[in-house]
Order: sequence, then C-alpha cells, then structure tokens
Amino acid sequence: MYLPDQFKECDVATIRELVDDFPLAVLVAQGGDGLIANHIPVIFESDSTVIGHVAGGNDLHRAIVDSAEVILIFKGEDAYISPNWYPSKPRHHRHVPTWNYQIVHIHGRISFHHDERRKRAIVGRLTKLFEDRTNGQEAWRMADAPGDYMTEQLANIVGFSVEIDRIVGKSKLSQNRDIEDAQNVCEELDLRGHKAMPRRMKDIFGD
Repeated sequence: MYLPDQFKECDVATIRELVDDFPLAVLVAQGGDGLIANHIPVIFESDSTVIGHVAGGNDLHRAIVDSAEVILIFKGEDAYISPNWYPSKPRHHRHVPTWNYQIVHIHGRISFHHDERRKRAIVGRLTKLFEDRTNGQEAWRMADAPGDYMTEQLANIVGFSVEIDRIVGKSKLSQNRDIEDAQNVCEELDLRGHKAMPRRMKDIFGD
C-alpha cells in the first residue's frame, strides 16, 4: 500500500475501531491458480488473532494451505473531496479534487478449523457481537435454533484464524492541507452523513 508518512495511522485504538466498525474484510491470498479474494466478516479474537469462517463450498480452504500468508483489507468510510470545500480556493485556486479514506491491512498466516467445537466457538463469538449490536436484549442466540439444525449448519462451514504478523493503517484525511481547509472538509463530510471520518479528523485537527 502506498503510504506517505503524513497518512500513516499509528493510533492503535483508531485501527481497532475501524476493524470493529467495518468488519467485512477482503481476504487476499495466493493460490495455485493466482490471487484469490473473498469478502468475509472478520473480528478480533485477541490482540494477535482474528477469526472468521467460510462456506464449505468455498475453495479457499482447499486452494491454500495452513500457515499460508494472507492479507485482510478493511475499508472504512471514503468520500470524494471537492476543491470547492477549501476556503483558501478563492485566494489562489491551487486545488484539485481528491479522495479521503481510511484503510487497515492485517498481514498474517491463516489456519483452517474443521472440528465442530472450534467452529461453534467462532460462530458463537461472531453471532454474539453482531446480534448484540443489532438487537440488544432481543439478540438471536445459537441456542434459539434446534440443536440438530445447528450441527448441520456447522458441518457446512470451515472456520479460520489468522495469526497477525503486522498491521498497517492509513488515514488519508486532508493532513496535507492547511488546517482551515481541513476543518472545513470535516464539516462538509459531517453534513453529508459521514461519521467515522469527521470524528477522526476532529481528533487530528480539533473541532
């Protein structure tokens, strides 16, 4: 990933928040027939491990071996940035359009899990996180479904974990602009319904 120093995201809490808020990762791996990319919800199991699962019919677990290198790409909010949003534009017109975004790359080594106990644990953690967020006290639980049905469903998936080697974060949020211009971009994004980007920009540039 092209990563100028000014756009490096080094704040661990911000990186973790982006992965938690935008968990649908692109998992990229090198298979025997070339690159493979899958879109998979992934969550942290610990500071050093992320977990998820794929359908049994997905060739990912057959195309690559345990301990294969993978990259997980998480994309936060992104937005087109108009030169008209820079208060300095009328003074010199030395601006062009650009794009702001936040990205996290997790590099690591994947392991696949076929045993029911491990798969049940992975699905349980994913389900609890997303159901609690979505439905609160009315959250669906795995125990709500018939036991034989859950066993059947678990038989049709393959769990995986990725041991993290390194994490690279990028927040391209107008750090290369004058503070007056950057703050106004933040306001324009906020007015257009963006939340995560303006929040991080306020951390960088102030309210």
